[in-house]
Amino acid sequence: MARTVTPARKLTFTLLAWGVGLLIFFPILWTVLTSFKTEGDAVASPPRFLFFDWTLENYAAVQERSPYVRHFLNSIAIALGSTLLGLAVAVPAAWSMAFQPAKRTRDVLIWMLSTKMMPAVGVLIPIYLLFRDLGLLDTRSGVIVVLMLMNLPIIVWMLYTYFREIPAEILEAARMDGAGLWHEIRHVLLPMALPGIASTMLLNIILAWNEAFWTLNLTTSKAAPLTAFIASYSSPEGLFYAKLSAASTMAIAPIVIMGWFSQKQLVRGLTFGAVK
Repeated sequence: MARTVTPARKLTFTLLAWGVGLLIFFPILWTVLTSFKTEGDAVASPPRFLFFDWTLENYAAVQERSPYVRHFLNSIAIALGSTLLGLAVAVPAAWSMAFQPAKRTRDVLIWMLSTKMMPAVGVLIPIYLLFRDLGLLDTRSGVIVVLMLMNLPIIVWMLYTYFREIPAEILEAARMDGAGLWHEIRHVLLPMALPGIASTMLLNIILAWNEAFWTLNLTTSKAAPLTAFIASYSSPEGLFYAKLSAASTMAIAPIVIMGWFSQKQLVRGLTFGAVK
């Protein structure tokens, strides 16, 4: 028997959801507000929430000090490049595991996921030396390959889960009609799994956009994305909180806007196959 949701219970859950949402959103709001403060107001005690001298000088200083556009273009190239390369590798792998499983398929999936538990710093030195010898330091292609490999287990797992929800009989019917492997994947599998693929792509773009460890250690200037742009405001002389907040706001704004406009697609993809 279904449990009746009383108005009081519904109101409680609504207020709880709003409370959690505001708690998560507050650091972003505080960062944006701090970006419009002077350095004195940014470190004032007690903190000044709305009553302070609003200024745009931090954004002007950020633009003068660092080439924001170059970092922005690097972030776009790295995020999209690692995502598309990851999908090119993960789609055939997930298709094989979902529709042509072997005896050890589950073990392989678990092993792939377990690699995410290894601290990145544990493989930093060999990867750095390898990139140095191959001439890939401070290059977009080098960062793209690293981020693709770092996020590949998540991409494969997500696509594998989505592909498992597609009836195998549909693919068998396509084969009986004479469809080859490429046509089966391109014309049958990918259109049916499009919501899941889109959500996987969006999630990987967010992960690549926010990645800081590898971008800070493998880039210096030419291929440095927005994460390095933010880190440049931490110096031996101290932290410039207002300017750091302005740089952070400029760095997160594109990905926040993208997430806002694609939230329906993201939620749809993440719940793909959850309800039949």
